[in-house]
Amino acid sequence: MAETRTVLITGGASGLGLALAREAGAHGFRVAIADIHEKRGEDARQGLAEQGVDCMFTLCDVRREKDLRNAVQRVARRWGRLDVMINNAGVAGAGLFEALGDDDWQWLLDINLMGVVRGSRLAITEMKRQGFGQIVNIASMAGLTPPPGMASYNVAKAGVVSLSETLRSELAPLNIQVTLVCPSFFRTNLGESLRAPDPVTRARFERLLENNDMTAEEISRVVWKAVQKKEFLVIPHRAAQKAWRQKRWFPEKFFEAMQALGQKLRR
Repeated sequence: MAETRTVLITGGASGLGLALAREAGAHGFRVAIADIHEKRGEDARQGLAEQGVDCMFTLCDVRREKDLRNAVQRVARRWGRLDVMINNAGVAGAGLFEALGDDDWQWLLDINLMGVVRGSRLAITEMKRQGFGQIVNIASMAGLTPPPGMASYNVAKAGVVSLSETLRSELAPLNIQVTLVCPSFFRTNLGESLRAPDPVTRARFERLLENNDMTAEEISRVVWKAVQKKEFLVIPHRAAQKAWRQKRWFPEKFFEAMQALGQKLRR
């Protein structure tokens, strides 16, 4: 009889992370939620347990390597294996480039990029020991088709894209797969973490979250299908797929569209 698979999800207490946790439970996974919010994490664990999911919660700040090491080790001790590591924890940042200071850059890069670096490194240590595994990195379409007014966020997510592409080839000989997820903005609580230099920028970002046509639950279903098939690049939104094709095939047309957005931001 095959062993029950396990998944560890950073930022798993709310938003897309929680939707991914619920979807994993529905697929028969044991689920470990790692999150900086203790109450939300315990509530999420209790909700999953009530649905019959074997689950756990661990307090975790992805800026602290020891927290991520503890999360991975707790999964290994309790269940004896780590099949899937989902690096999902992230924050939001927006504003014109010249309005973003060093503190804004360091904060966002430490969480959105280095959090993925740390999570991947520690998960890989366990996966190398057991001889298999899968890393799932939640990036963003901002890393593939960067819009103006979000330089720090775009750079961090582009870094996750490049890291994932690198790990895909490095880890293949070790029987460790990599999946890269690039959703567009969707209805979630990402706006809670937003750092923006002014109220107008904040309002524009919040409209991006409100106006999209996919929910976290719908995206999580797309992601888990890709995880099961061990696909690499996952772009859940159809409009985003179209934008990605336009950037690759008609780069000047794509630039013109981004330039028009940039002009609006400067008004």
